Amino acid sequence: MKRNRLGNSELYVSEIGLGCMSLGREKDKAMTLIHEALDNGINFLDTADLYDEGLNEEIIGQAIRGRRSDVIIGTKVGNRWEPGKEGWSWDPSKSYIKSAVKDSLRRLQTDYIDLYQLHGGTLDDKLSETIEAFEELKQEGLIRYYGISSIRPNVIREYAEQSNMVSVMSQYSILDRRPEEQVLPLLAQKGISLIARGPVAKGILTSAGAMKADKGYLGYGKYELTALHTSLLEGIDPLRDIAHTAIRYALADPTVATVIPGASSMEQLRHNIAASHASELTTEELKSIRRISQANRYEQHR
Repeated sequence: MKRNRLGNSELYVSEIGLGCMSLGREKDKAMTLIHEALDNGINFLDTADLYDEGLNEEIIGQAIRGRRSDVIIGTKVGNRWEPGKEGWSWDPSKSYIKSAVKDSLRRLQTDYIDLYQLHGGTLDDKLSETIEAFEELKQEGLIRYYGISSIRPNVIREYAEQSNMVSVMSQYSILDRRPEEQVLPLLAQKGISLIARGPVAKGILTSAGAMKADKGYLGYGKYELTALHTSLLEGIDPLRDIAHTAIRYALADPTVATVIPGASSMEQLRHNIAASHASELTTEELKSIRRISQANRYEQHR
């Protein structure tokens, strides 16, 4: 599978990674999916400390035992869970980040994290303190690089200016083209990569996606989604799978280093992997997709 450099780092990630949030709590099944991914060229696994209250990291740690050098692990921090309290609280403080990383390392059964990401963020946070925490963790060898996971352009801009982050994880798909307006041009200018999550838009951009269109998606209503689905099936390339079209669309921008579709079954995983063998979209296909889809824009946090 093709690998792309992540920002200006020394990390080369498979163009299709594995979003591990949807693996579930059944350890044997989840580990089988991870092994299948690794055996088929995927080397980037994305998780977070809050997924299943840390169980997701634990499963990954067990699955990659003996294969650590073959894997690039991205995990996240900033959402704090405290026993006896309901839900998660936001905590991007230096003290919490430097404490939480040790728990992630323990669960992942590793002594370093390849990509440590802030799992959110607002302009009300003390950005300099958060950045200082990441920089110190790099110096201590506990993380190799850091990035943020955010869909807020104003936050992304500040980190792009003030930090040495190598990546931004953001939702990006044919149905959510918001990063094209501000985020992708900024990241390209700064040499920062986008990690695209949600490339098939909750399954809407799959062969069975018309059945999932009832609730709409961003600015799209049910009938608009149905019409777009039909156009993608019939108007782009009838021989190309619609999910593969969606994944190749996100990868068409050179700023995107990897897409991370989730998979809860072997069938889904293998189908995602097969997108790496699909031909890249042509200039005309990209123009057609942009013509029939909405160039949606961020309304808040600009």
